[in-house]
Amino acid sequence: MPVEKSLTPPITLGFVLIPRFSMLAFFSAVEPLRIANRLAGRALYRWVLISEDGGPVTASNDMTLLTDCDLNSAPSLSRVAVCAGFEPDRGLTRRFSQWLHRRAGEGVLLGGIDTGPVLLAEMGLLDGHRVTLHWESLPAFRERFPALEAVESLYELDARCFTCAGGAAAMDLALELIARDHGQALADDTAEQLIHARLRPREEAQRLPLARRLGTHCRPLVDAVALMERHLEQPLAIAALAARIGLSPRQLQRLFDAELGQRPRDYYLNLRLDRARHLLEETERDILSIALACGFGSASSFARAYRQRYGHPPRAARQPRADSPEATTAPHLSRGG
Repeated sequence: MPVEKSLTPPITLGFVLIPRFSMLAFFSAVEPLRIANRLAGRALYRWVLISEDGGPVTASNDMTLLTDCDLNSAPSLSRVAVCAGFEPDRGLTRRFSQWLHRRAGEGVLLGGIDTGPVLLAEMGLLDGHRVTLHWESLPAFRERFPALEAVESLYELDARCFTCAGGAAAMDLALELIARDHGQALADDTAEQLIHARLRPREEAQRLPLARRLGTHCRPLVDAVALMERHLEQPLAIAALAARIGLSPRQLQRLFDAELGQRPRDYYLNLRLDRARHLLEETERDILSIALACGFGSASSFARAYRQRYGHPPRAARQPRADSPEATTAPHLSRGG
């Protein structure tokens, strides 16, 4: 006879905290579980905080959380969520990779929150799965793992793994898990307690619509910026860009001046430099290949533009943080390591 859901044992989740993890994403994942327990009147979920050495872990907001155990002393788990933030590679250790592979072999549902999927991908644990992570990290992730299908959704969830964009999207993921585990009614009641008025579907876009990001509903301007964002590697000439949206170069110039306070070519250059900065910080590609990927004809022209924008040369973006003394010695793991 099947066991009734009311009698099933709690689902135990392990949250592995990587230094500089996103505190917002972590709490957004945990709070729905706590509230579901309260509404159900019993422990539907239990969770344990894990770090590699069992010590406290400092988040990206400089707040520090105590953890319950290290990897070796972690209890039996049903699910594991790798929580990372600005520096996911700080979790790239052979010990952690081996631990995650053992959990995968046991049938544990593995997942990554915010930039946690970077670690799972580097360890070969996302092969064959559709992946999402924070939109700001998606371009670099796609460069680093071209064989993986990386999409800009709130979360992805299948029978073997889950990935999540972080931030408030972790709440949507947790509510979806509650609905699958214990029914939509409990998920709805939990969302109401969180004042989370609408359970967003996984495929909803992470970013605000471009018109809202730009603060304008001027259609030609929105179309021009959308074209720029789609042509970073091979930039369009301003005249060609203007022609595509039915304006003259002079009209486009006036439009950007009036709406954004800068010339279209300066706005376009800043988009390309922003992309370059993310690739520098989140991939190991050489500077020339990054320059070419962002529409620069040479490393020297890229370096000049980068220094003018950020006040330091591109290579400075890869210098280790002062608070991460082991950053330069962390091993780079091959996939499946």
